[in-house]
Amino acid sequence: MNTPAPDLASYKKALASFPSGVTVVTTRTADGQPRGFTASSFTSVSLEPRLVLVCIARGAASFDAFAGAPRFAISVLADGQTEVSNLFASRQADRFGSCDWQDGRTGLPLIAGASAFFECLTHSTVEAGDHLILIGQVVEHGHAEPAPLAYCRGAYAALAALPRAA
Repeated sequence: MNTPAPDLASYKKALASFPSGVTVVTTRTADGQPRGFTASSFTSVSLEPRLVLVCIARGAASFDAFAGAPRFAISVLADGQTEVSNLFASRQADRFGSCDWQDGRTGLPLIAGASAFFECLTHSTVEAGDHLILIGQVVEHGHAEPAPLAYCRGAYAALAALPRAA
């Protein structure tokens, strides 16, 4: 069946209508250098085993570091961390020198003040069009009080007004 491809601009607008959280995904290169990128494509995959996924664009500056990484971490950004999101979405060379971060228990870089974090062993990768899906097995995690940062229709949004789960 030949169906016409959707108009790309219209398709992007439709995708942007779905609010998502904002994360910074980090790893270390073989020589120990921290690398990271901003991602809104993050989701839980499985509870047993504990699996999550993120997607990285093939054109990302840090693509090679993540494509072969044995582990990676995800920091769920908090309300007020839009500058951190923009920093890791940029092509700036030294992103880690411009924000607060610390090593997690597994030695992976975690963004300070984040709402939650997940430290993962790379479970598998899946090639999917112009992205690579990284599936990670969670080995450490945590969460904090700050409300998470959200992104929708090209703008950041605060979720502070949402009630906390019991």
